[in-house]
Amino acid sequence: MRFMVMGKATAESEAGVLPSTEMLVEMGRYNEELVKAGVLLAGDGLHPSSKGARVLFDGDDRTVVDGPFAETKELIAGFTILEVASKEEAVEWVKRSPNLIPGGVGEVEIRQIFEAADFGDNATEEVAAFVDGVGEQGRANVAKWRAENAD
Repeated sequence: MRFMVMGKATAESEAGVLPSTEMLVEMGRYNEELVKAGVLLAGDGLHPSSKGARVLFDGDDRTVVDGPFAETKELIAGFTILEVASKEEAVEWVKRSPNLIPGGVGEVEIRQIFEAADFGDNATEEVAAFVDGVGEQGRANVAKWRAENAD
């Protein structure tokens, strides 16, 4: 099972305040644990929403809205994708993460990622091949990027 772990944005992260060196080292150590355990598929921090955009869909119309976006509590500051046996295992890994708001309150959301089997009878062989194939290719792309950028 794959899970996306989303770190919620704060007023500071939306203002572009960067994590301290100490926090970067702490997160690096935690991510290294995830890698050594073989559960980390991907993970990164995100720039503030002021550098982003949203695309609104209304029928065939598309409207682009540039950031920043007002509701900080609804924004994501970073993400991790874990491959684990259960939601409970994902929760246990997340509980080991450093608090990205030292001395403060932070929030992390954990959501399971769909697999072809989750679509039941709607997952024809063609659909399953597409859904699972895209996931496999994505993981291969991540592995290739890591190999090319390893220091």
